[in-house]
Amino acid sequence: MAQRRMMEELSWDAFSSLPLEARAPYFLQSSGRPYHCVIAQQFDRECLDHLCDLATRIRRIAKSKVGMDFLSSLMRNKRAMLYFTQPSTRTFLSFFSACQILGFSPAEVRDTSISSEMKGETKEDTIRTFSSFFDLIIMRTPMQGFAEQMAWMISRTERPVPIINAGSGKDQHPTQALLDIYTLERSFEHTGGIDGKTVLFCGDLLRGRTVRSLSGLLTQYNNVKQIFAAPDCLQIGQDILDMLKAKGIEYEITNDFKGHVKDADAVYMTRIQDEWDTKPGESATMSYKHEDYWFTGDDLKNLSPKGVIMHPLPRRQEISTDCDDDPRAVYWRQERNGMWIRAALIATIFCRDQEITQYYMLNNR
Repeated sequence: MAQRRMMEELSWDAFSSLPLEARAPYFLQSSGRPYHCVIAQQFDRECLDHLCDLATRIRRIAKSKVGMDFLSSLMRNKRAMLYFTQPSTRTFLSFFSACQILGFSPAEVRDTSISSEMKGETKEDTIRTFSSFFDLIIMRTPMQGFAEQMAWMISRTERPVPIINAGSGKDQHPTQALLDIYTLERSFEHTGGIDGKTVLFCGDLLRGRTVRSLSGLLTQYNNVKQIFAAPDCLQIGQDILDMLKAKGIEYEITNDFKGHVKDADAVYMTRIQDEWDTKPGESATMSYKHEDYWFTGDDLKNLSPKGVIMHPLPRRQEISTDCDDDPRAVYWRQERNGMWIRAALIATIFCRDQEITQYYMLNNR
């Protein structure tokens, strides 16, 4: 296959030294549709629009038993491995549910202490083993860049299978960014879509891989301003700012979260990512006023009537439960959207998207 031949041309050192956008084509099929899903940079506007449209069609088809029977027949001959070596609730369950919707037989490894890794098997050999038995590998790992390296490695074997990055270190979380885009599209479908909107990010932006991936995808839309509100010790990384600057994207850096709520169409809250502390309790010693970066019931008064509040979850104190019943709080919809967009992604990888669209057009006239 063309994708395998491309990977065989480069060693891992040569491949990993390429800029992210230069690596993106290696994760695509010759048709341009995704084969692996590893980095946010591999998705262009056309692909994002396609996935969002397909997710909506799948969601509507699934409302009936007949529709669910159709969807679950699409991949009944395929098997998926969910290899989650980092704790997860929403990402795991939404991928597991997406696989079930499409008819996959899913299996899981979530504790390496009961696998052959405890006998000294390398993680690379574990992935090769999965590829012998499964047609898709969905992996979540605390190791930065590992999902990408495994996609490169498995593409060079005699039995390549797609790999989906369900979170890789502090680096990337591309499918979270996809569900965030889908949530924004659904939220703004009556106000011109994502184009022209202002997104206010708040919280631990330095270590939040969801922010890093979403910021990249937002550059595919027109005139979207990004505001990063965080204490200096948790502010967005310079590499993201360099990326935005290179693309001519308008952005703002600020410590004043509360003062910018009125400017936002979407407020994207994040928790403190203390799982990445270099030593226990490091985040707790950071000197700043935490409540300055919390969204409370009082902040609802300053948010646009057509604005939305988002959060990748889990949350702690950064969004008050007083906000939960406000129609602008879309984080529970955002959570459920993950199942639909991930089903759309998997269907596209396995070239069943056109079949879904044909079914939808025939049954929704």
